[in-house]
Amino acid sequence: MITAAQLRAARVLLGIDQRRLAELSGLSVPTIQRMEASETMVRGNVDSLVKLIAAFEAAGIEMIDEGAVSNSQGRGVRLKIKSGSTKTPVDARSGNKASSGARART
Repeated sequence: MITAAQLRAARVLLGIDQRRLAELSGLSVPTIQRMEASETMVRGNVDSLVKLIAAFEAAGIEMIDEGAVSNSQGRGVRLKIKSGSTKTPVDARSGNKASSGARART
């Protein structure tokens, strides 16, 4: 699975906006927006998720699952979470949900 944070981070690493990601993946802009607005795991039908991941892979993005080792070289993003915690470091500091902050610009 892919999280909304991974989706946003991957898009930022590529330097593209939601419109361009929609073009690359064959999805609509509203679909990309809904996926990025998800609380945690991206929600969508399997076909849409496959298209999205395929577009990222074709652009050189490797999605790293929690606890997985990267099989490639290059830059990437991984969020560290303290063991036993279900909150992200930002959540733990502020006491707020990550989604209550500023949204990524498109």
